[in-house]
Amino acid sequence: MVEKYNPNPSGKSVGDCAIRAVSKALDIDWDTAYAALCTQGYAMKDLPNADVVWCSYLRTKGFERGIIPNTCPECYTIGDFANDHRTGVYVLGTGRHAVCIKSGIIYDSWDSSSELPIFYMKGD
Repeated sequence: MVEKYNPNPSGKSVGDCAIRAVSKALDIDWDTAYAALCTQGYAMKDLPNADVVWCSYLRTKGFERGIIPNTCPECYTIGDFANDHRTGVYVLGTGRHAVCIKSGIIYDSWDSSSELPIFYMKGD
C-alpha cells in the first residue's frame, strides 16, 4: 500500500527524497530533516541526499543498516519489502531513491513500489 507523502513546504518532489524519507521515519517536519541532513553532509563533506549522509544521520538516531537478500535482486521490489515488513520503520535505498516504510505502508510523493531496493535502515 502506498500513501502519498510530500512534506516539502513548496510542494516540490524532485531531488529531496532522502529528506522526505527521513522526515517521515523520524516524525519531523521537512525543514528540520533538511537542516539535519545539511549539517551531517557538511560534516562529511558530501551532499545531504547522498546515501552515506542520510544513513549516517539515521544511525545517530538508532537505525541499523540491513542488506536486501541476494536471492532475487532484480525482482524484489519496494512493494515486496513493504508486504514482508508489516511492522517497524524502514528507510530503503535504491541507489537513486530513498523511501520510508512504516508498518508496511510506503510513504512517498509517487508510487515507488516497483523500484528495486539495495539496502535499508531499520529504526525502532
